[in-house]
Amino acid sequence: MTYPQDPNNPYGQQQYGYQQPGYPQYPGYPGYAGGPRQPQEGSGLAVGSLVCSVLGLVLCFAVGIAGIIMGHIAYGKAKRGVADGQGLALAGIIIGYCAVALNIGLLALFLGIGAIGAWS
Repeated sequence: MTYPQDPNNPYGQQQYGYQQPGYPQYPGYPGYAGGPRQPQEGSGLAVGSLVCSVLGLVLCFAVGIAGIIMGHIAYGKAKRGVADGQGLALAGIIIGYCAVALNIGLLALFLGIGAIGAWS
């Protein structure tokens, strides 16, 4: 079987390292038509949410509220694909709500005990 002869290579020799003028030799990268993706943010906000929520269990409900707010922001960013840490953010939200509920319940208990003691 004969192959048609290349007009730029009349002797049929293989040319190594030769590049035809006017044709840049770049490897094709399929799937990158829109340019490179922007790097994602880390999960710092989600970690901060979890830390604040855990500290809210021990310290006061204001720290737990900060954990809830940061958790909702981090969870929204993770759902949009802007940042990582969706699971950490969700854990921060859940623990933050539990911390606030626990602190409010303990406050009500202590106020109730104080009111009962004042009546005696």
